[in-house]
Amino acid sequence: MNLPLKNISDLQTLRHLLQKSRNKNKPCITICAGTGCQATGASEVVEEFRKEIHHQSLKERVEVRATGCHGFCERGPLLVLRPEMICYTHVETKDVRRIIQETVLGGKVIEDLLYQHPETEERIIHEYDIPFYKFQQRLVFGANGEIDPASIEDYIATGGYQALEKVLTEMKPEEVIETIKRAGLRGRGGGGFPTGAKWEACRKAKGKEKFVICNADEGDPGAYMDRSLLEGNPHSVIEGMLIGAYAIGSEEGYVYVRNEYPLALTHLGIAIEAAKKYGFLGKNILGSPFNFILKINRGGGAFVCGESTALMASLEGRVGEPRAKYIHTVEHGLWDQPTNLNNVETWANVPIIINRGADWYRSIGTETSKGTKIFSLVGKINHTGLVEVPMGITLREIVYQIGGGIPKGKRFKAIQTGGPSGGCLPENLLDLPVDFDRLQEAGSMMGSGGMIVMDEDNCMVDMARYFVKFLQEESCGKCTPCREGLQQMGEILNRICEGRGKEEDIELLQDLSWVMVDTSLCGLGMTAPNPVLSTLRYFKDEYEAHIQEKKCPAKFCIELISLSIDPEKCTGCGACLRVCPVEAITGEKKKVHQLDGEKCVKCRACYEACKFDAVSIQ
Repeated sequence: MNLPLKNISDLQTLRHLLQKSRNKNKPCITICAGTGCQATGASEVVEEFRKEIHHQSLKERVEVRATGCHGFCERGPLLVLRPEMICYTHVETKDVRRIIQETVLGGKVIEDLLYQHPETEERIIHEYDIPFYKFQQRLVFGANGEIDPASIEDYIATGGYQALEKVLTEMKPEEVIETIKRAGLRGRGGGGFPTGAKWEACRKAKGKEKFVICNADEGDPGAYMDRSLLEGNPHSVIEGMLIGAYAIGSEEGYVYVRNEYPLALTHLGIAIEAAKKYGFLGKNILGSPFNFILKINRGGGAFVCGESTALMASLEGRVGEPRAKYIHTVEHGLWDQPTNLNNVETWANVPIIINRGADWYRSIGTETSKGTKIFSLVGKINHTGLVEVPMGITLREIVYQIGGGIPKGKRFKAIQTGGPSGGCLPENLLDLPVDFDRLQEAGSMMGSGGMIVMDEDNCMVDMARYFVKFLQEESCGKCTPCREGLQQMGEILNRICEGRGKEEDIELLQDLSWVMVDTSLCGLGMTAPNPVLSTLRYFKDEYEAHIQEKKCPAKFCIELISLSIDPEKCTGCGACLRVCPVEAITGEKKKVHQLDGEKCVKCRACYEACKFDAVSIQ
């Protein structure tokens, strides 16, 4: 077919041809090739499969497809054989030949490559039966495991750009906005502002030109949802932006993505060039009067540039600093023109809503939070990775049904939601439904979707100190409450963790937090005290123990603990001696070892290495 596509009829014809050419019964080996799996050898596995298939002359019979992130990062490299949906985990190059011979050609399942349930030890064959996937609802993220992100044909064949087709042929801009409003889509970037209302305000705003921006400046520790969507399904974001631009009346858009995301940048660049070639970007898109161009802007990695006005300042070439909130970007945004900014996940939801309808979308979630949300589930949990769940699911279901619970039989202590500016929620809130409003009521927030699980060994005062330190380093320093408040807060928390805390420090932290909430210029400063306020609210006893008893209940803070070896339990195995980095442990094999408290740096390596509980922390 000639390119670019001249009209809707051309697109429909192309989609029909692509779907007809795809043999759904042909074995397709889909391998997660996102950044996480690449770090554990996925690229080598993909290459080995292609070599072996070429060597055995199986190219016509078997397809190999490198896809985006499948989500189950802790088990990568991950492989799914379609259409049977047989899932193999921790695949290595040495496994390639037997997978082809035994499973693809022989129809035999290889037991040792299957997922094994940690409690029942049952081997599970199919991806959809694995608990990590079984309890998810992967509306936005599901295609990641199916399509080649570098192939626009894959995207079109699976229904891609069908929503754009519908919008251009059946809907007026106002109808598109009304559909998004009725669906109840709220921004997935942190604030949860109603997307349709933002689009409507931007459409009505007066200006010479209007812009749409995709915020892919994902900077939360442990969060990588947006990166994985751009890596695995960039066309879904482009299509969402095209629909938004049509509704708002914009002819120019930007994707602001941090430079630390090389694979996302590569796949996004390929997708934009392909969209231009096929006629989805440029002038008179698919024969309509609609024009739209899309550009990539690389961010320097400043956390504060996740804030809309700081992002726009950076995009303009200025220092990434926020401005006063009373100036609305939908009226005076990029280059002082009306601008609509949504994050990656928000844009990716748009084609789904257009295709399936607002009423269908509204049926998922809670009264005030509709649809699904992608979370990065990390920390002290058995199954780490990206999970997509309906709004309203409980924290307990996420941690225990999907995440598989806490490793080594340890006790769950807290979960922080919403990234470094989120709150730490305790065990008695595990049955809290996860939505924008309930999390905020509990002293946390949805944020961009980070979830960090903590167990009994985590000190909550130290956790607050860690996040405050991160935010202090990332503050732009423009406003005094944030700049000075975080510094003072950090000094107080350091003092408490080192056993030098004072009784009045708790009240001082609370007062300082509320001043920052009320007077900071942007969202970073306003939400920065959340880790402190939430830990004071739910774990005040730990602060008091640090201050009054000079003890760390979690036995974590270095200045408040000491290590020793129990001669009654020590077997002289030498495990502690071998791992000690400062030679603080001495002893002969099969004889009781000694620990020199003067040399000990309290790194806990000996404590972790001892299998006989001979090393104790006081």
